[in-house]
Amino acid sequence: MHVKRFADAASYQAPNHYDVKSLRLQGFEPGGPTSCWVGLSHYLPGGSAGPDSSPLEKVYVVLSGKLTVRVGGHDVALGPLDSCCIPGGETREIKNPSNEVATMIVVMPYPAAPQ
Repeated sequence: MHVKRFADAASYQAPNHYDVKSLRLQGFEPGGPTSCWVGLSHYLPGGSAGPDSSPLEKVYVVLSGKLTVRVGGHDVALGPLDSCCIPGGETREIKNPSNEVATMIVVMPYPAAPQ
């Protein structure tokens, strides 16, 4: 078992994210998961990500607040414990339209090693 305490989670800056504070809960470390990594993102009021895409599938789980996720020109509002899966290659945009902080778990596979 690999335990990582919240107090030990390292912050990271995700590209193309604005007014978003992120912590890596698991992954990219010895003894951690080998198939994916897990992040925790706090979207400040008006915070956003994208639009952009990656070749990797990702899963979002909203823990608190509300986030709007746009994929393929369609907006979906997600609230506490709502989740979505974004296939690899899909362009997505995330926005916090409220005056409250929104918190989301992100689960993604590791990027492929360069060949």
